[in-house]
Amino acid sequence: MDTYEYPVEVVHLLVSPEHAYFGRPRDGAADVPTDDVDAVEVVAGKGIVGDRFFGKAAHMDAAVTLFAVEALEEIAAELGTGPLDPLLTRRNVFLRGAELMPLLGHELTIRSGATDGVRLRAGRHAAPCAWMDRVLAPGVHAAMRGRGGLRCMPVSDGVLHRGPAILSSPVPLDTARAGRAVRRPPLP
Repeated sequence: MDTYEYPVEVVHLLVSPEHAYFGRPRDGAADVPTDDVDAVEVVAGKGIVGDRFFGKAAHMDAAVTLFAVEALEEIAAELGTGPLDPLLTRRNVFLRGAELMPLLGHELTIRSGATDGVRLRAGRHAAPCAWMDRVLAPGVHAAMRGRGGLRCMPVSDGVLHRGPAILSSPVPLDTARAGRAVRRPPLP
């Protein structure tokens, strides 16, 4: 199977030690510290060290969430809200330049910094919750459907760093991005 590689940027890395959105949105979010960090440690089968989903059996297949910041920029433009804070979506890894939805059901690798990368299996959509209307802007919840990112299971240990990165997957890019991709044939 061929592997396609293309440049992306890790814009934010979010570690949330506790849930902030529970109960009813009208009651307001909990005041929970959230860290936008320069690097996160990922453990295979467990998630991001220090995150609220780390090692939780119910979240093993969805312990790391990926989000394309362009999706939120498109939503802001559609709703006319002005810039929206992507960190309020409470996803973990915010990428610029990544086409995420075609990766659903596939394994991918993100290499950042001087690491070998972290392998993830994109298992399902990260569906938005009603909280998005409360914490971002009215209408974001509906507009984010199908663009809320991906929930992934970490398949390998590693460290992700903020900054330039390479995303590798078996999924070819769309034609608009094809000029930036590097196709790697399978190893013999």
